[in-house]
Amino acid sequence: MELRPEQLVAQLGLDRPEPASLHPAYLIAGPEPLRVLEAADAVRAAARRAGIAEREVFEAEGNQREPDWNALSATFRAPSLFASRRLVELRLPSGKPGKEGAEVITDFCADPPHDVTLLITAGEWSKQHGGKWSEAIGRIGQVAIAWQIKPHELTDWIEKRLRARGLRADHDAVQSLAERVEGNLLAAAQEIDKLALLSDGQSLDRERMAELVADAARYDVFRLVDATMNGQGVQVSRMLAGLRAEGEAVPGLLGMIVMELQRAAALARVQARGGNLVSEFKAQRIWDSKQPMYKRALARHASPRWDAFVAEAGRVDRIAKGRPRYGEEPVDAWLALERLLLAVAEPRATRLLVG
Repeated sequence: MELRPEQLVAQLGLDRPEPASLHPAYLIAGPEPLRVLEAADAVRAAARRAGIAEREVFEAEGNQREPDWNALSATFRAPSLFASRRLVELRLPSGKPGKEGAEVITDFCADPPHDVTLLITAGEWSKQHGGKWSEAIGRIGQVAIAWQIKPHELTDWIEKRLRARGLRADHDAVQSLAERVEGNLLAAAQEIDKLALLSDGQSLDRERMAELVADAARYDVFRLVDATMNGQGVQVSRMLAGLRAEGEAVPGLLGMIVMELQRAAALARVQARGGNLVSEFKAQRIWDSKQPMYKRALARHASPRWDAFVAEAGRVDRIAKGRPRYGEEPVDAWLALERLLLAVAEPRATRLLVG
């Protein structure tokens, strides 16, 4: 049975004293990155509570289009060297493992090793993505799909999340926050986390909501992304300096930045092949008020460049986490991020990028 991510999280029972029994496999996929991320984090937390200390991650590396399926299959068969149980993660951004990958997953589900819990996450999903491999997971485990939150569902989602953070807000306040984030769940979640820190415990009305959001957003990542996509290089540098001074961390900014770069890359590919950009805006859930910003960005860079920007964001993330690849130039993560965003904002700045 297909679950919502929130249903899966509830079943894992992280708020209960006894750890939940884990299924052999989990598939969490969908176009809402925040809901996928939080459900996957819940599985990881449940694994830790169950005493699973060893974790392996498989994903495409470098120029590879797919993970190393032979290595994954060998991992399933090999006994753990360091722990009695393992969490094996498989990351499939496209949601398609291909023929070889589907066979590896199906074979695992046919006879799941007693010491392995498999967690598969995917950033894309539709009714056409499923197949025998995902059905096999459903038979032995759980499948949770993070479908997009529709505009009329957003206020209810925000209200529930506010309550979960111990906040109360009237309908107008919730609506004002929904208008600000324009359907972006990650933006809404970050705003709510800020409100939890700034609120005095009183119920929020529209005026108080606007006041707190404004106080918390002098140099927020949403304005940084807007400045980048709108080609405002000077503002990008100033905002990055402000974020750094306020104690923000580069990895905390990259989630939103990568998501917007991936959106732009998808739009650019559609535009390059003469496709329907209006339909792609709708598919990407980009509101009308934001579309001119993306059109300006697409006018500055052609399709291949956007894919390069996404790859560069991955390099920045590795630098920020202290895991540069062999041969990569040692560089400050903030400087690397600034170079990337300036290149997006101003084509002449692309010469700042490595490679």
